[in-house]
Amino acid sequence: MSGCIALLRGINVGRAKRVAMAELREVVAGLGYGNVRTLLNRGSVVFAAPRAAAAGAAARIEQAMAARLGVAARVTVLTAAELAAAVADNPLLGVAGDPSRLLVSVLTDPADRRRLEPLTGQDWTPEVLALGTRVAYLWCPPGVLDSRLSAAVGRALGDAVTTRNWATLTKLHALVTAGP
Repeated sequence: MSGCIALLRGINVGRAKRVAMAELREVVAGLGYGNVRTLLNRGSVVFAAPRAAAAGAAARIEQAMAARLGVAARVTVLTAAELAAAVADNPLLGVAGDPSRLLVSVLTDPADRRRLEPLTGQDWTPEVLALGTRVAYLWCPPGVLDSRLSAAVGRALGDAVTTRNWATLTKLHALVTAGP
């Protein structure tokens, strides 16, 4: 069994997509995944899965949420190794001063990285963009809501990305590495 993390988009945003984390844990555990834990109330789930099962986990969780909870949400799954790489490879740690304004956008499909490459040649000052293998790092000092960079990444990727701030991502990493 290896550690995985499922990141759900749009959960607990508005009244239509409110999901209790206890229900979300039940859905994921009901699929046969072990050691299911959630972090905060935003649709981040840590679980254990056989290596072979991790690849299809996103689709299985999406389908189970729709069937059992009546909620449609896009799901992105990272393995513990992918999450560890995203944390270890962050090139913006020397630039970013506030972990709540340092965003990590996780690509549903790593091939979508090419859709962000044109953005790297633009001047986003005071914001900064860096690309990793499976993620994009965004330093948004004016705040997330006022970020031109975050808006541009959203336009480029649509629902093919989900974002967490650095504080949340490092908490998820700690939860994955802590084990059961």
